[in-house]
This record gives sequence, structure tokens and C-alpha cells, in this order.
Amino acid sequence: MPLTAPGLPDLPPELRGPVAVALAKPVRSIPAASALPGGCRYEPKWDGYRLVVVRGATSTRLWSKQGRDLTDRFQDVATAAIAQLPPGSVVDGEVVVWNGDRLDFGLLQQRMVANPRRLGPQMTAHPASFVAFDLLAAGGVDLRGEKLRERRAALEDLAARWAPPLQLSPVTADPAEARRWFDDWRVAGVEGLVAKGAATPYRPGRREWLKVKSWESTEVVAGGVIGPLERPGQLVAGTYRDGELVVVGRTSPLSPQQARELAAVLEPAGPDHPWPDRIGTGRFGGGRLSVPLTRVVPSVVVEVSADAALTAGVFRHPLRYVRVRPDLRPEDLDPLP
Repeated sequence: MPLTAPGLPDLPPELRGPVAVALAKPVRSIPAASALPGGCRYEPKWDGYRLVVVRGATSTRLWSKQGRDLTDRFQDVATAAIAQLPPGSVVDGEVVVWNGDRLDFGLLQQRMVANPRRLGPQMTAHPASFVAFDLLAAGGVDLRGEKLRERRAALEDLAARWAPPLQLSPVTADPAEARRWFDDWRVAGVEGLVAKGAATPYRPGRREWLKVKSWESTEVVAGGVIGPLERPGQLVAGTYRDGELVVVGRTSPLSPQQARELAAVLEPAGPDHPWPDRIGTGRFGGGRLSVPLTRVVPSVVVEVSADAALTAGVFRHPLRYVRVRPDLRPEDLDPLP
């Protein structure tokens, strides 16, 4: 049946895309079963990109959390959505790429930056999967005001007819089972858990879900490096405060592979960069000794992990470089208070 046939359900304007998504705030430990209204429902935290599939009456588009249209980057998922989702459906989830029995964020990144002519071979060699965890609309009807348990039941009914690459994310109300997932699935690249209240509606833009990671991570702006740009030794991380880019820490020494990955995306900064040409070797960029700082255009977002607390938003101990985040822009990050 052609998508333009009369009678196919369409969607409310705010769900035609881009779609604002519900968010999660980090917590340090797995929430108790009673921590959220209606009891917690625990789901794996997938190591991928947030993606909303919008199957309208006349088109199917894939939208990122930041409102970018990623349909061309994940045409394999879009094709499956056309075949397996009825018109009038909006599904929230995560797009991931498996490499054997482990999630591979690097392969996912390659999709984001690849020349369009290379996307076909990449999709063939490393197909993407869409892991669904919420249903925002069905049959053209907005479900966001329904309770999570009701949306989940509708999603499970819809997913009963799916085949890969569309998959349903598992969920449990049992904290002990959630703990086993947290511990056992880490080796597969699952980052942790997300807890949601079974009696809660879907509230876009609000951080009412809770997420706990098996390691603490955050995103920073690449503001400079120690060493030459073509072979950086350490990354100097920045975050914006009142519109000004400030130093919030630096990484431990980069591995050769990490240095090559950074060098490929960094550009030398012009004279308007706010940082000095030297930086101290002590905490927070201070101390008596200083080293040359190679300043870069602050347009690249990098994920880092830390093993220490923050002081006024600044990391006290060296950060661990994790990866470049091409799906994020500096303006997507929360500013320092």
C-alpha cells in the first residue's frame, strides 16, 4: 500500500520530528525498587546514540537527541522501520553496532563521519541495531501522557512482530536481576542501568529517569593539547561558564591510538582563543612549572572518565580519555554554574 493512501494515521505536529526526549540524571548507586513512582523499572544503559524513529503517514525519519536527522546515516534501521512499524508510530531507543559479542562505539562513530559513498559498505560490514525502550505514539495517538507500564505493554505488543535490526530492550522490576545485568553485561559494552518510574508519564526535556554507570563519565570540550597537534600527549579539557571556555582538567597521557584519533579531528586555534600559550603542571592548570599549550578550535566534544570528585566543576585528578563524541556539539553540554 503506498504511504500516501487515504486513511493512514499521521502524528501530532510535536511528534513529527525532531522529537524532544525524556532524560536521565546520574546517580551513584542502583536505586531502590521504591525510589520512583509506581516502583522502578530497570533497563540496560546501551552504549550507542539516542534515536527516535518517527514512522509517519508519508515518511520515516530517524532523529537524534539533539534534533539532527540521522536517517541517511542509519538507512538500514530506517528500512527496517518502514517494513516493521505501522504508520503513526514513534519509538524511542538507542542505535548500537555490535562487533562480535560486544558493542563497538567506534564503529558507530564511523557511521557519523563517513563519506556518504562509504556508508553502504559500512552498513553491510557492520549493520546497526535499534534497541527500543519506549513508545511515544501508536496509530497516530500520542501516548506520552500514559504511564510507563502502559506504554511498555503497548511496545511489547508491537515488538512481538519485529525481527532484527529492531530489538526490544529488556526490563525488570527486580533489583537483584538489575544488579546481575549491571555486573555481568559490562563485558558486552553495556554501560550500566537506567531506572524509570512505572507510574510516570513521558516528560520531554526533564531528567526524571535515573542512570547509574559502571564507571563515571562526562563530556568536555577539547580546548588544547600538550604536545604537537599532530601527536598530542595529553588533552586539556574545557567547559563553558557564563559564555567563557575555562580549563576543567587534563587527561593522563594518551595512547598512540588515542593521539591519532584526536589529531584527526582537531584544528589549530586562531588568536581569539581565550587560553594562554602555556599551562601549569599542577592541579587546575596551576603550579610553579608550566608547559607549552597547543590551543585548538573548541568545536570537538570528548568523553572522559574520572576517579575523583569535582571542585567547582573542575576535576582534581587526571581524566581518562574515552572517545571523541561526533554526535555532540559544545552547545549541547551543560555549562558550569
